[in-house]
Amino acid sequence: MLDPYRVLNVPRDADVATIKAAYRTLAKSLHPDRNPGDARAERRFKEVTQAYQILCDPKKRARFDRGEIDAEGKPRAGFGFGGFNPGAGNGTGPFAGFESIFEKAFGGSFGFRRAAGGGYGAAGAHPSFDDLVRGRAQTARGGPRTRARGGDIRRRIEVDFLAAARGAKERVALPDGRTVDVDLPPGTTDGQVLRLKGQGRAGSVDGRPGDVLIEIGVRPHPRFTRKGDDIHIELPISLPEAVLGAKVPVPTIDGRVRLTVPPGSNSGQTLRLKGRGVARRGGDRGDQYVRLIVVLPERPDSQMAADLRRWAEGHGYDARRNLDAV
Repeated sequence: MLDPYRVLNVPRDADVATIKAAYRTLAKSLHPDRNPGDARAERRFKEVTQAYQILCDPKKRARFDRGEIDAEGKPRAGFGFGGFNPGAGNGTGPFAGFESIFEKAFGGSFGFRRAAGGGYGAAGAHPSFDDLVRGRAQTARGGPRTRARGGDIRRRIEVDFLAAARGAKERVALPDGRTVDVDLPPGTTDGQVLRLKGQGRAGSVDGRPGDVLIEIGVRPHPRFTRKGDDIHIELPISLPEAVLGAKVPVPTIDGRVRLTVPPGSNSGQTLRLKGRGVARRGGDRGDQYVRLIVVLPERPDSQMAADLRRWAEGHGYDARRNLDAV
């Protein structure tokens, strides 16, 4: 049986303020709205709420300390009934009976969203995380209700490199079954969060709805690398193109363009295509940097070898003259 003091991680002589602070911290981190589909977090959420229900009530706490009730509020053998009933109050379900607990810990009247049939069951039977943090909520007893903003919905999606760089529209499925269209602005970065205002959970009374927050993950590209607002790419060129110079096609995020390779270019030399990077907020764009890689034929023929040999005999040069001496 779990010890409520250990569940809330407070000493046995902790005062009410310490217990309340410990519960607030744990309840926020474990709240189901913040951990959708996480069964372990849901179980811990119920455990800390149950522990708080025992320790926040001086009478129940004293009965627990005397050994009259267990950590669930149930009477121990030899003692009368009077403990915690997790299903009491508003219907049944994994969060039934927790409303009064939130009222004590967070102030105000936290309304529990009704499940089918009028009870407060598993489907949303707890105040929203947004309301929990702000200490606002509605009441479920028919009295005056406090205006509360709806909770946010968070999703993470992965998009193609070019879609993020150029901008695109993505359709995203939400946990509640809806789909929303997300406009990726040109230059969207990995980890960027896009906000869709007013498309989250509905608010109570006249409270405005929450937002949908979409975190973007950008998949890597096989050729392009992004550094800030600039694009980098390696471009293979032939030996004649390197020696004689040429105009060669090069990929960019907008399609192919012609790049002038100057005569006598070397592997590792980098050329710049101005304004061929990703869009910036100010309206201009970054650049694209093209690193040249000189590639020889897979099988040089005898004529090429003979010509190079004759040339080398009268025009020898030291390609490693700039290396530091070992």
